[in-house]
Amino acid sequence: MKDQAVVFFSGQEEYSLPIEHVLSIEKIDSIHPLSHLQGYVKGVVKVRNELIPIIDFEYLLYERELNRLDDGRLIVIRTDSLTFGIFVKEAKEIINIPPGSIKQVGLIAYGKTKYFSSVVHLENRLITMIDPDILVSSLDGIKEIEDYMTNYRSDDGNVE
Repeated sequence: MKDQAVVFFSGQEEYSLPIEHVLSIEKIDSIHPLSHLQGYVKGVVKVRNELIPIIDFEYLLYERELNRLDDGRLIVIRTDSLTFGIFVKEAKEIINIPPGSIKQVGLIAYGKTKYFSSVVHLENRLITMIDPDILVSSLDGIKEIEDYMTNYRSDDGNVE
């Protein structure tokens, strides 16, 4: 069971990611846009000499873009299949998850949000926990993104 998570905002809701998947939280100045990919992909950025795709979490959930870079944060996540960033409104805090505070939710079976693994129930907060591996595997077009990242990386990590 995960005992710490990074909490962030999207829309008016709080979401969290297990700390063991989070590599860093970054402020970014620019994103290199990519054409012909899914709408939720904002583009790519270079973080610590690695070129990673950026998923606009606001777009993924609500189909509206988080446009201003200075209003958001990039949470860099590593899964078994892909290192990527999710662009979010605000990366708020790292929380300790008390034993017994994780509850399963009925919405997990819903196809569009099957990456919602549970809800962390704290005194006056409900925080939706996201499973990054399920998130990546459930995204439409993820194979194309993985292929795009492989094909457009040069040896020095820059976009060709």
